[in-house]
Amino acid sequence: MPDMEVYPVLLAGGSGTRLWPVSRELFPKQLVRFIGGDSLIQNTIKRVSPVMGTDRLRIVCGNDHFYEVGRHMQAMGIDPAGKIIAEPCGRNTGPAILLALFNILNTTPDGIICIFPADHVIKDIENCHETLGAAIDLADQGYIVTFGIEPNYPETGYGYIEGDAESSIGGIGGDTQNVKQALAIKRFVEKPDTATAKQYLDAGNFFWNSGMFAFKASVMKQEFMRLEPELVETMEEIYSDEISREDFERLTNISIDYAIMERTDKGVVLPSNFGWSDIGSWKSLYDFLEMDDDKNVIDGDVIVNDTEGCFIMGHDRLIATNRIKDLVVIETPDSVFVSDLESSREVKTIVDALKKEGRVEHHKHKRVHYPWGTLTILEYRGGVKVEKIVVYPGKLYDVKIYRDSIKRLVVVNGVAEISENITDSKTSKDSNSSKTKIYEKGDAALILDGNASIVKNIGEQDLYIIQVQIGGAGDIDDSQVI
Repeated sequence: MPDMEVYPVLLAGGSGTRLWPVSRELFPKQLVRFIGGDSLIQNTIKRVSPVMGTDRLRIVCGNDHFYEVGRHMQAMGIDPAGKIIAEPCGRNTGPAILLALFNILNTTPDGIICIFPADHVIKDIENCHETLGAAIDLADQGYIVTFGIEPNYPETGYGYIEGDAESSIGGIGGDTQNVKQALAIKRFVEKPDTATAKQYLDAGNFFWNSGMFAFKASVMKQEFMRLEPELVETMEEIYSDEISREDFERLTNISIDYAIMERTDKGVVLPSNFGWSDIGSWKSLYDFLEMDDDKNVIDGDVIVNDTEGCFIMGHDRLIATNRIKDLVVIETPDSVFVSDLESSREVKTIVDALKKEGRVEHHKHKRVHYPWGTLTILEYRGGVKVEKIVVYPGKLYDVKIYRDSIKRLVVVNGVAEISENITDSKTSKDSNSSKTKIYEKGDAALILDGNASIVKNIGEQDLYIIQVQIGGAGDIDDSQVI
């Protein structure tokens, strides 16, 4: 592909509620390191980069995840500048792909774009690379390619694509011994019941809908203009480097399947068999991971006795199991999820209940990620809140302090410069005086009654602080971004 300008575009939106309590709205599954050293988004980048590099990489994500996605890229040695496209709010895959299309068309009139959900996993990387090469060749010929996963059991949790067995497109993908045959798309079908899924499996020309695509930018733009002209017109009106939420909500909430793929005459499905999973539930993640002799998948501080066919994942505490079978047990600092493994996708019902009750556990973890670092609640009871603050090198953390409260900051590791603005305790007015002091390991700063302070990490390593608040407002948000 030396003459092709190929853009890998990762879709990193969504909240991944089916993998609660690990995946949450502020920290969705694509940012999680489930088992191993890489997050799902890092895993996806590593998977596609040998074929198309990272220079033209684009990642579409929500505003809430912009900085953390950038940190995951930086950890891989990739400069995120110009590579992250932020959505003010979710409007489904149609607007997300159109947004990326506009971004790429600004610099490349007719590049090839490959779309990958950032939270999927693949086992057979070599086969995946061969299939990607075939898809890019097809896209270069003007087709809009969707990757259809060859089903190996009658799955009812996926949508299916029916390929037209009478219209195969051959000769794609290199040597004649490994030719990839694409099929014209006959129709898309919704998630079937078990009996229908078995019929699809027996037919041999039905494929799981992976949500992965390849197409020429010019071809997709043409199809958007033909099939969704109002969506394109609105995007042209609002498109800028920073689109407001109000403007973005004007876009039709529509999937790329409904907007384009089910209506285009340029679509083909490329049969793919490379060990794909969308990690849509704890059961699907369990099936993907390596099991021990007792068919258990275990991660964390876990002791098992007479335990079989279970998925057990711990984070902070010891988990001990005895005489259990076919269960999922997931522990996080603030929640524990226990379920029959086969029914684990029903966790979404629990997340909906948490939302209805107004509980924060569906939305965020005890550890919350911000552009400047992280804040972890260690203890909160009796009017006393204890938090661990991590400030990244060169970043600033704004310490909010409320009347009738005090905060003590203890430096555990690193070097901090703390600038404190002094307020007159009698008049509550700024006295225009301030003091700045350097704090190192073991030093403590006392922030009193209404005095605003700025903590700057002036060292080269992460700055660790234990922050103790006594009194003041109830649910205090220390997320001021500077």
